[in-house]
Amino acid sequence: MATKIRLQRHGRKNYAFYKIVIADSRAPRDGKFIERIGSYNPNTNPATIDLKFDRALYWLNVGAQPTDTVRNILSEEGVLLMKHLNGGVKKGAFDDAEAMKRFEAWKKEKVNKVDTLKSKLDEKEKIEAKKRLEEEEKANKAKAEEVAKKRAEAIAEEATEEAPVETTEEETAAPETPEAVTETPETPAE
Repeated sequence: MATKIRLQRHGRKNYAFYKIVIADSRAPRDGKFIERIGSYNPNTNPATIDLKFDRALYWLNVGAQPTDTVRNILSEEGVLLMKHLNGGVKKGAFDDAEAMKRFEAWKKEKVNKVDTLKSKLDEKEKIEAKKRLEEEEKANKAKAEEVAKKRAEAIAEEATEEAPVETTEEETAAPETPEAVTETPETPAE
């Protein structure tokens, strides 16, 4: 029976995550499997990988063939490196202690790279958030100035409408009244 180390899709539309499984090569992608050895979530940055290292190494040693994506995952986690180092021990190139020493040095370097990447991403997010905040403050300040200007214009308009109409000196003087002429009624001649 030919076995494969493959991904089994789970999750919802546009948010898939995968289980890393050992399955018969003839089984469908999401079908029956022999053993689950981990999970892979590509939705996080960097991708989250949870792997049973010993079981993955065991299955590689007994002949399970990984798919391309799983091969990349195993390489990133160091399973393929450990298989290679174990091959060197079997050939007598070096002993187990040297193999473990080389693997630990590689793992330490990898952890440092991941930590550096995460810190750069965090720093980039902080800078972008600060930039967005400054842009928002500028926009708010501009809008506040615009609103204040409109209010000042509205207040000025109201003041001109409510103020009494200024009149000139001639208009304020009392209008001339015709002098009352007293006429005596004419009496008819007798």
